Amino acid sequence: MKPLLNTVYVSDPDIYLALKGQNLNLLKANESVARIPLHNIEAICTYGHQGASPALMAECMEKQISLTFFSSTGRFRGRVTGELNGNVTLRKKQYRVSEDERESAKISRNMVVGKIFNSEQLLKRTLRDHGMRVDTERIKSVIDRLRESRKAAAKCEDLENLRGIEGNAASAYYLVFNECILQNKEAFLFAGRNRRPPLDPVNALLSFAYSLLASETAAALEGAGLDSYVGFLHRDRPGRTSLALDVMEELRPLIADRFVLKVINRQQVSKTDFLVKENGAVILTDDARRNFLNLWQKEKQQEIMHPFLKEKITRGLVPHVQALLLARHLRGDLDAYPPILIR
Repeated sequence: MKPLLNTVYVSDPDIYLALKGQNLNLLKANESVARIPLHNIEAICTYGHQGASPALMAECMEKQISLTFFSSTGRFRGRVTGELNGNVTLRKKQYRVSEDERESAKISRNMVVGKIFNSEQLLKRTLRDHGMRVDTERIKSVIDRLRESRKAAAKCEDLENLRGIEGNAASAYYLVFNECILQNKEAFLFAGRNRRPPLDPVNALLSFAYSLLASETAAALEGAGLDSYVGFLHRDRPGRTSLALDVMEELRPLIADRFVLKVINRQQVSKTDFLVKENGAVILTDDARRNFLNLWQKEKQQEIMHPFLKEKITRGLVPHVQALLLARHLRGDLDAYPPILIR
């Protein structure tokens, strides 16, 4: 259980949510493990299968406390809200901003700045931890390019130009991504980003990690009352969760890329974990996919210090916190959307 921004996150799948007086009562094996006054809570998010009592759901509806249910893997299941919920107002503001390219650019540039900054930090960490094993001059050159791109993105007020800056920065970053792979370099050679379909093991891992992150980010946005299909940097397209793609930009290097590099460099995946299909697509075997998912779930339990909140949270809560911060900005509670920047 973790309270953040007046939202309570219940991550233990064996916790049952009940009402005790005017308190949220968390029960495990019929024993109370925590109580939180409802007047201190704006929203509750619970992960798992135990659920909540009808009495608690009724009280949450009465007090306008959003109660959102996720699966243990982070998939959005549904939300209980009262009759007069602020999500309608929030979404109307989201739609207005999405239609205004200048306003969209103000939010999008912070997300792009976050992505580039976190990409720089990943490369800097590689230099710091493995400087004797990599091409330091090549990596430093790319870091310099990323720094200039980040400065340009921070000033950009045009969406098309911002997309160009982001694309150029991503191309530079992927030029040296292979330097960060330190084990089994022959099996895990990365010559560039490819997808639809991925044509090598590294791209297969990246694509799978990105799809997991996109799904979890979309669920977090829905949990915060936002429409995951209406974005700012990524424009509307049928069936595409554009806002999830926006928010996950800054999370790609921080969560997905670092995780893929970790499982490769710790030799938790091997060449035999992949299959090559007739069209050249490289995919994980069923057993390897299950192993990857288990490792991904464990990684989500690792803690980091959130620089804006100035408190520790698990990696799995990062998309939820960023979704809440975006919602607060759209409501007018924050002057700007603060991307997560991790050194």
